[in-house]
Amino acid sequence: MEEIKGQLCPVCGKKELTLREEEMDIPYFGLTFLFSMDCPCGFSKSDVESAEKKDPVKITFNVEGVGDLNARVIKSGSALVKISQLKMSMEPGENSEGFVSNVEGLLGKFEKILEGQRDSSDDPLVCKKAKKLLKKIWKVKCGDVALKIVIEDKNGNSAIISEKAKVEKLK
Repeated sequence: MEEIKGQLCPVCGKKELTLREEEMDIPYFGLTFLFSMDCPCGFSKSDVESAEKKDPVKITFNVEGVGDLNARVIKSGSALVKISQLKMSMEPGENSEGFVSNVEGLLGKFEKILEGQRDSSDDPLVCKKAKKLLKKIWKVKCGDVALKIVIEDKNGNSAIISEKAKVEKLK
């Protein structure tokens, strides 16, 4: 992993930003670069990019049991992730993070959002909805409830590595 310290942070303006780049050869996806920026002020940003140019892609993956939680997920900052059963999504854009994880880790990111809503909202309806969705995620992780994950990436830098993943080109 390459690391460059002492760079200028775009948020606090101090030269305390650390830049990192790591190369990974991900089976069935290829050579991939992981980029991250971190500053003690709290600013952080990460992304994932394939070494080869890829076509825009839509990936659909049905989580039907505990074994599906281990499928590798590569999500770039340009990807939209939708889980309609949770009525939630991760939108692409400037604040979107790229990462390499698995389905369980992806669900964990949605759990953190819901836990924040449950714990900080003064609206009882928001709290009730968050609790209901957290329970649904727990049931998915136990293998009792199925759900569908859809990832759309205009740059083609995302994937779900599983024979069950359905991949189609975006138009």
